[in-house]
Amino acid sequence: MAVRHHIIKRSPEAVWTVLGNPRLYSEWVVGTSATRPLDDRWPQVDAALEYSISLGPWSYEGHTVVRRYEPPGWLELEAHSGRLGTARIAIEIRPWGRDDNLVIVDEHPLRGLGGALHAAPLDVLIQIRHRNMLPRLATTVERVSPRPDPADASA
Repeated sequence: MAVRHHIIKRSPEAVWTVLGNPRLYSEWVVGTSATRPLDDRWPQVDAALEYSISLGPWSYEGHTVVRRYEPPGWLELEAHSGRLGTARIAIEIRPWGRDDNLVIVDEHPLRGLGGALHAAPLDVLIQIRHRNMLPRLATTVERVSPRPDPADASA
């Protein structure tokens, strides 16, 4: 399994603001060039978003379905990648002190070819992807929900 964590210096509500907006996924999910909801129910269970992956002249369309939605702690997704099968992506948000959150992502192939051929080298690639993805998530959360300026509180 490829499990990685990152501290995000914002409230759980701020993290959920980003996770609840399907149009923001392309900002932080490594590899996606665009995302769009397939209905207006995201992130409710069975809601889906479509994503595009572009590498030079090559592009691919896939979709991701919500399998578990339990704010403020859990969001689990199943990403469908055509012939490669699907992957389970579990995102856990744990309060970490008063103002921060520990975000843990656990991703692994679930069905199809990816699930059948799952081995340690694939986990290494997923780890590398998550090493980039989690700081991007933090940056997106911090941009969408800036912390109040302490100088404003004293005025």
